[in-house]
Amino acid sequence: MTDTRRRVKVYTLNEDRQWDDRGTGHVSSGYVERLKGMSLLVRAESDGSLLLESKINPNTAYQKQQDTLIVWSEAENYDLALSFQEKAGCDEIWEKICQVQGKDPSVDITQELVDESEEERFDDMSSPGLELPPCELGRLEELAELVASSLPSPLRREKLALAVENEGYIRKLLELFRQCEDLENADGLHHLYEIVKGIFLLNRTALFEVMFSEECIMDVIGCLEHDPALGASPRRHRDFLTKTARFKEVIPIGDPELRAKIHQTYRVQYIQDMVLPTPSVFEENMLSTLHSFIFFNKVEIVGMLQDDEKFLTDLFAQLTDEATDDDKRHELVNFLKEFCSFSQTLQPQNRDAFFKTLSNMGILPALEVILGMDDVQVRSAATDIFSYLVEYSPSMVREFVMQECQQNDDSLVYLPPCLSQDILLINLIIEHMICDTDPELGGAVQLMGLLRTLVDPENMLATANKTEKTEFLSFFYKHCMHVLSAPLLANTTEDKPSKDDFQTSQLLALILELLTFCVEHHTYHIKNYVINKDILRRVLVLTASRHAFLALCALRFMRRIIGLKDEFYNRYIMRNFLFEPVVKAFLNNGTRYNLMNSAIIEMFEYVRVEDVKSLTAHIVENYWKSLEGVDYVQTFKGLKLRYEQQKERQDNPKLDSMRSILRNHRFRRDARTLDDDEEMWFNADEDELEDGEAVVPPSDSKAGKPGGGAGEDEDLMDPISKFMERKKRRSRGGCVTNICLSRYFSLSSGTKHATHERAV
Repeated sequence: MTDTRRRVKVYTLNEDRQWDDRGTGHVSSGYVERLKGMSLLVRAESDGSLLLESKINPNTAYQKQQDTLIVWSEAENYDLALSFQEKAGCDEIWEKICQVQGKDPSVDITQELVDESEEERFDDMSSPGLELPPCELGRLEELAELVASSLPSPLRREKLALAVENEGYIRKLLELFRQCEDLENADGLHHLYEIVKGIFLLNRTALFEVMFSEECIMDVIGCLEHDPALGASPRRHRDFLTKTARFKEVIPIGDPELRAKIHQTYRVQYIQDMVLPTPSVFEENMLSTLHSFIFFNKVEIVGMLQDDEKFLTDLFAQLTDEATDDDKRHELVNFLKEFCSFSQTLQPQNRDAFFKTLSNMGILPALEVILGMDDVQVRSAATDIFSYLVEYSPSMVREFVMQECQQNDDSLVYLPPCLSQDILLINLIIEHMICDTDPELGGAVQLMGLLRTLVDPENMLATANKTEKTEFLSFFYKHCMHVLSAPLLANTTEDKPSKDDFQTSQLLALILELLTFCVEHHTYHIKNYVINKDILRRVLVLTASRHAFLALCALRFMRRIIGLKDEFYNRYIMRNFLFEPVVKAFLNNGTRYNLMNSAIIEMFEYVRVEDVKSLTAHIVENYWKSLEGVDYVQTFKGLKLRYEQQKERQDNPKLDSMRSILRNHRFRRDARTLDDDEEMWFNADEDELEDGEAVVPPSDSKAGKPGGGAGEDEDLMDPISKFMERKKRRSRGGCVTNICLSRYFSLSSGTKHATHERAV
């Protein structure tokens, strides 16, 4: 198997300062006699040819970037890069390079200077900084070349950034940009594009603060419109930002600093997403400061809005005011959604404070009002906001809905329970899931995921005075479960689904997925609900659906119940003959070798392997005639064999007690090697017993003989007596060691579908 850790792409930098892909191969390091030193070797994965042979020179500056990239220069205009498929491989080669150069592998660059001659090194060390040419139209080409040549070297990049910052060069360049536009100087505009793009790659916050200031940012965007690759057809980004994009204050913002920060963040985000060309893997790290600039701007905006109590109070008041018109409410909800999305960039402690503020302002009651409205777009945005809250703190949402229920119970004591329950927030979520009009049920899938998070015991808290799991699950099964299961119960009143179209089947599959989750993770709540409401019988009606995925969901639900090996469930299944629709579906499937066939056989195989005695007897006694002809697997014959063994033990209790004696004595072992007779006796006992063959003659073989019972006991005890006698003789010379042997089977209840092989 190929070692993907060493898999790399080899790149070289061409004359246009673009990286060319030289091929993919596998890198290694070793001593090369011809080069007289440790070297990096890359051989092509296609034909094994040598893509790279490079000596690790002690004075060459190697740079590690983004965890999977190593870049270095071998000559004045010959830059190389290795891009690794895996971080582990990059770390391994980096350690080899650092070992040769005597450097600590924790550094990201092995030398201070990169690819400079001795004269240049002396100049760099002796001169205080880089000298820029005068900012004139005639010197733009020279300046563009200087910027391009400085980017590969970290030291020269630093010096160039200091020179541009100290000399106020950006404002001078933007003045030239306005002149070039007035003169329609295409060459000058193309040079300015390269210069400004290069300044972005200097990755310096002080330069960004100048470029993104109110008076400069639109001219910076103008410079980036004139990409030489576009020729005489520049982009029109400024037209879009000034004429098309409109800033709407859904709630008036009184703080001018906050308003300016929002404008700046939008424009810088636009530059990053739309204006700048897509960076190569070698330039992404050069734009890290730009990402940080946007990130910290968003943090500031969230903090300033969070501290403005009047703003948030007005926002929630207008959201819930019935007099607010639909367009205004739509804008308010979208603003709140974007506000919450900004919060995802916050540090954990800041995010905690943010959501606590929203909770104190009443975001959950406001969402309940919004979700009850008819506007689909508003409801969709409210659902996204609700998902942020559930993701942040499911406990906060659960506490709210339980308090809401208590308040409703106190204030609506004279109303029917259904009326007070239907206005609960969690029931609104369930109803929106059920009523999703999207043919693909995209919204329903999202809501089902939120419900699953809310009912997951793994994220429920337990304290000394209160158990959230017990309280919330009691609430959910009392007030919400009937709403969730309503479509299932309504569609399964007959022997087949009353509605079997694709969208209804998708919805029922989602409901079954959530119910299956409840069976796996809840205890007596779901058990009581399933048994009292006869849910499993209703679910198995769906095995008659023409949609295979829905029938399989129904089988999976039953399989999870059987996998619990709970006798309450087992008695419920037997009492209502709930294997009947499963057997019927199996027979209707015929000889087709598909998931339905495999899933049903796996269910019966689980009952056989786990030796669920009650279900084994029920299946054989009621369905054997229908299943005895299935011989391409041994599952059903094995079930019959298990059943016969059970009957045999029930009819002859002595046989069962003797089997116990046999097993108890078998487990007494000493440390010596077994002789052939004993080995055969043990093998026959264990292996043949597993196949359903008793190690003693059948009880009916002595029938009709006087004293048959005594003779049978003597025959049973004879091999034991002989074995024990041999054991005494063997054990007199030393101590006996007891070795406990255990044979076990494991079958994961989480298996969705098992397959089987037909016997040829």
